[in-house]
Amino acid sequence: MPANIPRFNAKVPANSFLFEQEPNWKTNRPGLRHSLPEDVSSWVYEAGSLTRRLRGFYRNSFAVKILFHQWKPAFLSESRQLHLPYQQYNLIREVLLHADGKPLILARTILPKKTINIAKRNLSHLGTRPLGEVIFSYPDLERLQLDISAVPPVIWRPPLREQIDLKHTVWGRRTIYAIQKHPLLVSEFFLPGALEVV
Repeated sequence: MPANIPRFNAKVPANSFLFEQEPNWKTNRPGLRHSLPEDVSSWVYEAGSLTRRLRGFYRNSFAVKILFHQWKPAFLSESRQLHLPYQQYNLIREVLLHADGKPLILARTILPKKTINIAKRNLSHLGTRPLGEVIFSYPDLERLQLDISAVPPVIWRPPLREQIDLKHTVWGRRTIYAIQKHPLLVSEFFLPGALEVV
């Protein structure tokens, strides 16, 4: 593993390795795109696979590090977005996308059991395979909603802040996708390294 990619040994909290508390999200609306920095907007409104975009730039150095992969209850707003009972257990997957020793994107996915079942369980055994590489291969994939967040440094967990440059606001997006009408929630947070990719 490249020297710049952190090794995390801290105790994992109940339902997230990334966050001390849930980010605040705003639903996408007309005009919001033009209020974002151009490099941020390019990623937030990327309609295709982020994995494909990063692979196109970094080629074989692109990789995925799993930070968290457990059946746990989602955050309250995540449960509401997916119309799930609060405290229902879902598969929660958090990863770091990186390349050439550079952290690029932090991602968090909420996978309800019914969605995993309809997707033939491929989604629960990804390992280090990027999620986007799988879900964008489904011909009936739907994109239902986009939310946007400006994440302040204080809500990231301290072990993460110590090892990744999170001293400034990090922009993120949260997307509801559906496979055969069954939803999953994907949140992606764009680190400075990603914003350098054009």
